[in-house]
Amino acid sequence: LAGIPVYLIFSCFTWPVYAISVLALFFLAVFVSREAERIFNKKDAQEIVIDEIVGFQFTMFLVAPTVLHILAGFILFRFFDILKPYPVSFCERRLPGGYGVVADDVAAGIYGNIILLLLVKFAGI
Repeated sequence: LAGIPVYLIFSCFTWPVYAISVLALFFLAVFVSREAERIFNKKDAQEIVIDEIVGFQFTMFLVAPTVLHILAGFILFRFFDILKPYPVSFCERRLPGGYGVVADDVAAGIYGNIILLLLVKFAGI
């Protein structure tokens, strides 16, 4: 849920500025996740949600900020983040430190974005 206010701000940007903002947030999330791993002595500490925020921004890329789109995007992102189909699970297990923590959410976000864009285009949501 923390990703929704960030998305509402980012959705005001042009798509190139949105993309650059998400990229900057990605690198911040990698740093925060790496430091959290060191501080909490565990990978992907539940106290840290910046990786989820980044993943949700990927799901919502190029999608209009309507209530239905946000709800569908949130459900799709959580579905893929929990299910962890390949390569989501690969990213989490194989990439080092903060990159693995954030990359699995990015992969889940990309899956969510593809499905959401298809739903918007072909199902008219």
